[in-house]
Amino acid sequence: MEQEVGLIGFGEAGSTFALAGDWADAAHVFDIKTDDVATRDAMLKAYADAGVSPALALADALDGVTLALSLVTADQALAVAEAAAALIAPGALYCDLNSVAPQTKQAAAAAIEAAGGHYVDVAVMAPVDPARLGVPLLLSGVRAEEAGQRLRALGFTNSRVVGTDVGRASSVKMIRSVMVKGIEALTAECVLAADAADVLDEVLASLDASEKARPWQARADYNLDRMLVHGTRRAAEMEEVVKTLEGLGTGAAMTRGTVERQRAIGARDKKTPPEGLAGKLNFLSE
Repeated sequence: MEQEVGLIGFGEAGSTFALAGDWADAAHVFDIKTDDVATRDAMLKAYADAGVSPALALADALDGVTLALSLVTADQALAVAEAAAALIAPGALYCDLNSVAPQTKQAAAAAIEAAGGHYVDVAVMAPVDPARLGVPLLLSGVRAEEAGQRLRALGFTNSRVVGTDVGRASSVKMIRSVMVKGIEALTAECVLAADAADVLDEVLASLDASEKARPWQARADYNLDRMLVHGTRRAAEMEEVVKTLEGLGTGAAMTRGTVERQRAIGARDKKTPPEGLAGKLNFLSE
């Protein structure tokens, strides 16, 4: 990779992209977990395993780079952008890949642009694993075309510009999430109740009869798996979806329920979920 990049956040997305792209020491990486004594050694090891350059402060990650990628948790996206605004080089591109509301991205853009940087709204439209650098990306903002070229140089192969307005890409992501994450939450509510009533097989068979694309046994197992592993992070994202819908004035009653269900299951903190639907139901019923 010829260009250098400042990578903010080294969780699932950041580490997956860096490893898939073989970015090596051209990537200068900062994750807030390096500030915590309890997690610093693990983060430094993760950096070393990926071959990336460790940054012990946000300023180090942004020093001298003209392209920054923000991949943090939804609840930290705006705070990180505001902190980066004080450090970013004039004219540098700040690509915000976080799953947040368009209003949040517009606020972040205001901070970055006021500091002389160029903000681009990037929506990651599928799980990063196993897609990795082939994950679909939607881009919006005045410099979206330029950002797309820079991301392709990093190895991303599936990006598309959807407009010049910051917030347009994230609007697609947020509104789509009403369905995607909502179905997960509804699945949990349905199968937990069916299991408690001892009618699970009948309910699943009825659903299979009405939709043949994928057996509901497999779909329910998969959805609960994702919620157990990622529910807390998804709840934070869905709070941004609530903000999106409230901004549109269309209401968000179901989405608020999705926030609660994703958070409740994510709070069970089961990063290695039990095998099979029955195992997950037994665990969640304990």
